[in-house]
Amino acid sequence: MDSGQGSGTLTRMTEEFIDLASLTTRIVGRFGPEAAAWCADTPELIARLASRWGLTLDGPLPDGASSVTLRCRWPDGTPAVLKLSPERALLAEQTRMLARFAPSGRVPAVLAFDEHAGAMVLEEIVPGTPADDLPAASLPARWAELLAALHSVPPPPRPTRTLRGRMEEAFARVGRRLTEPAIAARLDTAAWDLAVRRCERLLDTPSTTVLLHGDLHLGNVLDGGRERGLMAIDPKACVGDPCFDAVDYVVAGAGTDGVGARCARVAAACGLDPDRLHAWSRTIAPFAAVAHLASGGPEPAIDELLTLTR
Repeated sequence: MDSGQGSGTLTRMTEEFIDLASLTTRIVGRFGPEAAAWCADTPELIARLASRWGLTLDGPLPDGASSVTLRCRWPDGTPAVLKLSPERALLAEQTRMLARFAPSGRVPAVLAFDEHAGAMVLEEIVPGTPADDLPAASLPARWAELLAALHSVPPPPRPTRTLRGRMEEAFARVGRRLTEPAIAARLDTAAWDLAVRRCERLLDTPSTTVLLHGDLHLGNVLDGGRERGLMAIDPKACVGDPCFDAVDYVVAGAGTDGVGARCARVAAACGLDPDRLHAWSRTIAPFAAVAHLASGGPEPAIDELLTLTR
């Protein structure tokens, strides 16, 4: 897609990359009906940004829960990703956190950012294979290298985001879904409240404090090749217990190699307290269960996750 063409042509070509109905359903479901206008304006916004930044758009990428992403090329031909979101404050925070994590060498560089538009351009991670599609046997050691690099970055002197605040927001947001029929049939408020108490105990007991990525699930970890190793995208950075950046990977073992077995391997590779990591796994298990129950996920994984919540 040639950014040198007229804005009307750019907008029409951009519409070929975006399923507006699907986008609107997803974004409105996340942010409410007021986000519908943002969705409707997205093709024109992308066209304006492509023209201003000299981007060549190559096609869509899998979108996150709150964003639109397109593969593109920077004017010098560098493979890149254009990311837009109505959650402008979070995108601005991600930009700042990517800059903070840059010395680790384990996050993509930010090539452009427009806070008012809620848009950024990032270098594309190549080959970019998601961690979930990499050889399972190699992942614990590679995850340990990733955490060591990320956690070597010092926290800001006066952090504005802590793991306690991150968890309070997450429990409040996801907890609203407990009334959905598919979820309520298998996961009750008593189990949810137990997870809240477990979380509070973990947060109240002493631990090492590091700058966390804060959302290090397998979809946010990509293969950067032999020289760069695993790379992290979409940080929700906060300060807290280093076990938290390993727990999503551990919980993803439900229904396959098992959370307990994966916890032992990851704790050993990453130098983490296995009991503490397992306690975090039981705290996070209900979140994974909600996601699986809502999407009709595999029954063996659901059963193991629900067992961990009890």
